[in-house]
Amino acid sequence: MLRLLTILALCTGAVGFDACAQAEPYAFPLYKDAAAVNADCDHMMSDLQAEQQRLQALPGTHGVNLLAALDGMTRRYEDTAGPFGLLTAVDPDKSVRDATEACDLKYEAFTTAFFQDARIYALLRQVQPGDDIDRSFLSDLRDAFEDSGVALPSDKQQRARDLNNEITRLSQEFDRRVREDKTVVAYTVDELKGVPPNVWKDAKHDEQGRYLLTMDHPTSGPVLEHAVNAATRERMWRAFFARGGEDNLKALAQIASLRHEYAALFGFDSYADFVLRRRMARNEATVRQLLDNVKGALTQREVSDLALLRQVKAHELGQSVAATHLDRWDTGYLMELARQQRYAVDAEAFRQYFPPEASVQFVFHVAAKLFGVDFQPVQMPLWHPDARAFEVVDHASGKTLGTLFVDLYPRPDKYSHAAVWSFRDVSTLVGRHPAAALVVNLDRHGLTIDELETLLHEFGHSMHALLSQTRYASQGGTNVKLDFVEAPSQMLEDWVYDPKVLAVFQEVCKTCKPVPAMLLAQANKARHFMKGILYSRQYLYASYDLAVYGKQPQDPMAAWRSMEGATPLGHVPGSIFPAAFTHITGGYAAGYYSYLWSLVIATDLRTAFEGRKLSPMVGERYRKTVLANGGQVPPDKLLREFLGRPSNNRAFSEWLNKR
Repeated sequence: MLRLLTILALCTGAVGFDACAQAEPYAFPLYKDAAAVNADCDHMMSDLQAEQQRLQALPGTHGVNLLAALDGMTRRYEDTAGPFGLLTAVDPDKSVRDATEACDLKYEAFTTAFFQDARIYALLRQVQPGDDIDRSFLSDLRDAFEDSGVALPSDKQQRARDLNNEITRLSQEFDRRVREDKTVVAYTVDELKGVPPNVWKDAKHDEQGRYLLTMDHPTSGPVLEHAVNAATRERMWRAFFARGGEDNLKALAQIASLRHEYAALFGFDSYADFVLRRRMARNEATVRQLLDNVKGALTQREVSDLALLRQVKAHELGQSVAATHLDRWDTGYLMELARQQRYAVDAEAFRQYFPPEASVQFVFHVAAKLFGVDFQPVQMPLWHPDARAFEVVDHASGKTLGTLFVDLYPRPDKYSHAAVWSFRDVSTLVGRHPAAALVVNLDRHGLTIDELETLLHEFGHSMHALLSQTRYASQGGTNVKLDFVEAPSQMLEDWVYDPKVLAVFQEVCKTCKPVPAMLLAQANKARHFMKGILYSRQYLYASYDLAVYGKQPQDPMAAWRSMEGATPLGHVPGSIFPAAFTHITGGYAAGYYSYLWSLVIATDLRTAFEGRKLSPMVGERYRKTVLANGGQVPPDKLLREFLGRPSNNRAFSEWLNKR
């Protein structure tokens, strides 16, 4: 809990940890075993504890830059445990992953107690901010102390610490069970009819010669979208939505209950009320209004979309629509089939145009044109041969801005989705450069346009992290309000449908064939197809998240069964989606709505780039106004400055209703 805010840090110039600036490019630390992890963790903890004692002994803040000292503790944390958070998700060695998680538990115990330190909080209340940036950071720090329970009675403080520590432990276990899931589904060649051969031909076999397919997205996704055999799709669907198992359902129930108790310590009726007051939304009523608007715009459209899928299935089976039943494992397959029929767009057809290595160079080159930055490969040993490092350099000045790591392909025990770890944040106060890691799971044979969109989305997060120029690391990059964090990345998703943007591909890959204009135009139309089904699902996820963390604690599986059961397709007995819903056990607890909230902002941001998605002038203004300021300026103010007006939802409403 509070991990998004209290990854607070050390290295400062005026006091405490000096000379933390490191020669660039940043050298990622490697660990041969758990003992090496434990040694660095112990050293970090010792440093943090010593700094706490030093601050406690201060007679007052006169002559002491307490804000710099506290931010220094964030930097010290990031120097060691920042990479640990990434290694938990990507390191092939389980002993190393387990050791990094153990260190996270130690740090969580320390930071929860630290933010209950009345002496340091009293010193903080004496601080007179020098400007608006100091004022913003001071406000964040005071919120962190207060939300950790600095003003609670001692018995409640101890309970808050216990709750935080247990929530962290349970969340780690929840994530681990999903990440290390070893489920495979065995198929014969005949059962895989329609599935692209590159998905399964190199898979392991069982003793009967059947192909053993895993749950990673480059494998499970194409099976669900292309397998002609409904039984094939059903087996994959049931396996995928059983990940995490009963243990994770129990853990989610415990986490929800503990968070409810935590909020109650502060006098709040729900965990949602407790956390939302610090976000752009401010309260649950505002979030509900957004969700109700989305639902109102999509309810009839979802019904129409499902009716169309039923017609497609009936035609394929040669039977009447009345006699045709839709199952959940049908939707991906039928949506793809309907898209092909209506728009002549086959998702698999794009793979020949978007090779994975060229796709990475493509997003780099888009950033070069838009933001004036170059990506220079750096040779260094990393956690896996697939991982690579790039120095990010400002084109105009030649100065190093930060270091980007990329890890492109799936493997056992690796994080199986797509995400960015912004594990080392910038600080202009001490000349510190940031580092971030882009982790995805691409098909080595090429990307669909949807997957290229996802790659650009995640790359947007890395640009937010690496182009930030904040005074304090604690406010660097993606350390913004949760319901703003997705906006800069969602904004860029639209870029892949622009012919002028896609033409950049031929600049970085002379042998890559350009996407035919007609295919791209049809794909652009098709992306609004089935929006009723897709965004009704997002509405369901966000509503479920709020239900889990709402005023009346509910059994998570019972709540899901009821809420999904009320949708047109209903609930499939035996499926346990919440057991793998890692978002809401971690930083997106009572925050999944942020994807829709940020999308409202993202569509508004796009209006400034209308007809000029590669404009260096607009890109530079966006970089300096939005990306550079990270979390040190309120989102509303950033938006107003960049757009030249207050942000509104008009573009989102148009986008939501577009067909």
